[in-house]
Amino acid sequence: MINKFLIVGSKSDTASRNIVMNLMDFGGFEFHLIDGEMLKTENLDLEKINSYDLVIFASKHKSEKKEKTLSIHAPGNFKEVWGGGESGRLGPASALFNKHLFYTLNKVREESGLLRYSVTMEVTHHGPLTERPSVFIEIGGSEEEWKDKKASFVIAKTIRDAINTWKENPYNEIAVGIGGPHYCPNFNKLQLKSNAAISHIIPKYVFPVTEEMVLESINKTVEEVDFVIIDWKGVGPAEERDKVIKILEKNYIHWKKSGDVR
Repeated sequence: MINKFLIVGSKSDTASRNIVMNLMDFGGFEFHLIDGEMLKTENLDLEKINSYDLVIFASKHKSEKKEKTLSIHAPGNFKEVWGGGESGRLGPASALFNKHLFYTLNKVREESGLLRYSVTMEVTHHGPLTERPSVFIEIGGSEEEWKDKKASFVIAKTIRDAINTWKENPYNEIAVGIGGPHYCPNFNKLQLKSNAAISHIIPKYVFPVTEEMVLESINKTVEEVDFVIIDWKGVGPAEERDKVIKILEKNYIHWKKSGDVR
């Protein structure tokens, strides 16, 4: 059961500072504020983190193309380490809470009229590596977006509303995603509109998919996984799909094409 939430923020992260300040104005939250990068496990008080059910990292996201985004994602590294964590290891993620948080973010952004920002999930990437279920929620772009007061308010309100309205939905089907680009448009649609709740996503850019990647994604999902969703066109040629399916069927893992998920 997820009942006790911790918000992690960094004083060296402009977006994080602004989000945390808004949350402090709301009141009623518990924080772990650090000086350095929150992507690095060694910067965290793991004893404190381990006393909570779920950890929300409020952060900036640096976009090379300076795309204005409000995003969420699970932490972990399938191959190369992006800023923190360990190669081949993922953090625990709650598919149900991630779906609820993503839905809330879309709702709050629309109600606020902050339409110059797009709302998206990102695939699983970067640290830190913790034992507790966690999720990143981020303001993407450049320094201009990280300083955006309305964007930080929308993220803070999303966190508040998601926590206050959180109730586990026993009817959602739990899934892991495979394929597609970093901002995973097909999985965005499914997380928002279908009955599937998605935890970790293995992107095409870390292919070839290995058995270890698949099993780590499933084992690091808090809830029992019902099936894997394959982004049918997002895995590339038929040979790649066949490799993925072979791994899944070898391990008796049920799978569905992204177009078949309702």
